[in-house]
Amino acid sequence: MIVVAIIGILAMIAIPAYQRYTIRAQIAEGLNLASPIQLAVAAFSNDNGTYPANNGAAALQVPSNYSGKYVSSISVNGAIISIWYGNDANAQISGQTITLTATTQLGSLTWNCASGGVIPPSHLPAICR
Repeated sequence: MIVVAIIGILAMIAIPAYQRYTIRAQIAEGLNLASPIQLAVAAFSNDNGTYPANNGAAALQVPSNYSGKYVSSISVNGAIISIWYGNDANAQISGQTITLTATTQLGSLTWNCASGGVIPPSHLPAICR
């Protein structure tokens, strides 16, 4: 009985930790898929002095073409890249977005990551907290 109780306690601790880990991995897929889009937005900004209005202006494919196992689309709207989660994503992030916002400071482009407060901070990668 003691062994069963110990296994039960360990499972209560391990299952939520594993779930947080898998959600973080799913969110990381979106950030990885967004990397070439970030480069395209940065190149457009450097060439034109402004941000692209949409994917087409940045010479990118339509948002739904940027998808993966957990990401349904990635779209550009000015300085904001929106990563939409769906497909096989965990229910806690399915239908949610993470945004990457470009800012220019002293001629350098930096990206700020946010979830709009919908996705719990424990599920976000360190750069988005």
